[in-house]
Amino acid sequence: MRAPDEALTALDAGADLIDAKDPERGALGALTPETVRAIVARVGGRAVTSAVAGDGTGREIAAAIAAMAETGVDFIKIAVGAAGDAALERAASRAPGRVIGVLFAEDGLAQDGLIEDAPGRLAAAGFCGAMIDTSGKSGVALAALLPAPRLAAFVAACRARELMSGLAGSLALSDIPVLAALNPDYLGFRGGLCRASDRRQSLDGARVAQAVAALRAGLRADAA
Repeated sequence: MRAPDEALTALDAGADLIDAKDPERGALGALTPETVRAIVARVGGRAVTSAVAGDGTGREIAAAIAAMAETGVDFIKIAVGAAGDAALERAASRAPGRVIGVLFAEDGLAQDGLIEDAPGRLAAAGFCGAMIDTSGKSGVALAALLPAPRLAAFVAACRARELMSGLAGSLALSDIPVLAALNPDYLGFRGGLCRASDRRQSLDGARVAQAVAALRAGLRADAA
């Protein structure tokens, strides 16, 4: 969500996770802390909130995390990339128990072992969660870059280390059955729930409601 009115659209459609980000600035485009604070206020505790802090390195990203933490948002997402252990620990320490590390599907995650090792490093550094997204927003979906068995391995690795897990990346409603069956803690959407499937346009409440219904149906099927 890039503004409080979009958060309200998602809430009214039944969303239980509201993510604050600037879609004009790529996968991890951060909003200002003031805008995030306004979104958190509009949500008013009716859903879990998260916000992107950016994809810098070192002290720059640590400062951004600290600023986002003061907005009252529940979770803060940052790109971890090739960051060293010390940088990861410094980032996690700025908002203990609230930082989620984002890995990009284009960054060689298909290599054996890499997708399973990343959750261990993040857990050791003090992160509370990990997710896979796509850095390019040209319409190439997550499933086209990483097959379901690799994504399942990532979710399992997160679960083994008691990390929250998320999957995102140009997802459409049609991706929900396959990805929900992998049991991640959440799926992330933008373009697939916007008017004309254009992530730069506003959210379409009807599409959000469809996604919510599909996710809940998938959860019921899994429980059965």
